[in-house]
Parts: sequence; C-alpha cells; structure tokens
Amino acid sequence: MDKIPMTVRGEKLLREELEVLVKRRPLISQAIGEARELGDLKENAEYHAAREEQGICEAQIRDIEYKLSVAQVIDVTKMENSGKVIFGVTVTLIDVDTEDEVTYQIVGDDEADIKAGRISVNSPIARGLIGKMQDDEVTITTPGGQKEFEIAEVAYL
Repeated sequence: MDKIPMTVRGEKLLREELEVLVKRRPLISQAIGEARELGDLKENAEYHAAREEQGICEAQIRDIEYKLSVAQVIDVTKMENSGKVIFGVTVTLIDVDTEDEVTYQIVGDDEADIKAGRISVNSPIARGLIGKMQDDEVTITTPGGQKEFEIAEVAYL
C-alpha cells in the first residue's frame, strides 16, 4: 500500500475531525433509541433521519481512519532547508511577466485550499515546482496557458 504524503497540520486537522465524529456516535445512537420509542418505524421520519446520520458519520470515521492509516506525515520544519522544492514547503514565486508575487504551501490533496495558499502536490503548479531549486526559473502550464515563474524563496516552515 502506497503512503500518501500529509503535512503535520493536515494530520492534526484529521485527528480533530475524527475526535468530533467519535463523540457524536453516542448522541446519534441516543436519537435512534428515542425515535424507535415513538412507534411504527416505517413512517417514523426521526428514526430514518437518525439512521441516515449514523451511516454518514460511520462512513466519515472509516474514511478518516483510512487516510490516517496510509498517511506519511512529513514535517519539513525538522529538515535542513536545501532550497529544493519538496512536499510541505512554502514557495514564493514571482511571475516573470507581471512581477506579481504569490506564495503557496505544497500539501496533500485533502489539505489543498487555493484561497488559503495551499496547493495540492498533484496540481500542475506543484508538479512543475517539485525538485526545482530557489532562484530557478520554471515554466508551468496553467489553465490560462504557459507561465514563467522565478522561485524567489523556498521556506521549510
């Protein structure tokens, strides 16, 4: 089974989400019990809603447990900064044409949030950056066409 890279932050968020879901289990079971006491289960909307919620909760728990079981947590703060772009680093890029500056952290698929500056390791930008060095110029194919960037900084934060 292949390990899936995950940042320390990503693992922490998954563990917190799992804890919340596990704490909901008894509440859902209680709701099912209370709904069952109301009588005929065929026409009992509360019962069916609680059972559906239980199914969703259990599926989410299984999903998170699986993700954690295959996660390879990578903590770049414990690595020596070689200036090389690897999973987990924060990269500052300068658009060669416009001089615009953007900063991204390269994270796992589940952690990606472009608005928060976190891009998936499997995104075209990250794939174009992995293995490159600080001060390199790279050409990346984006949905808007090819763009030239200079890697201004590689931070192991």
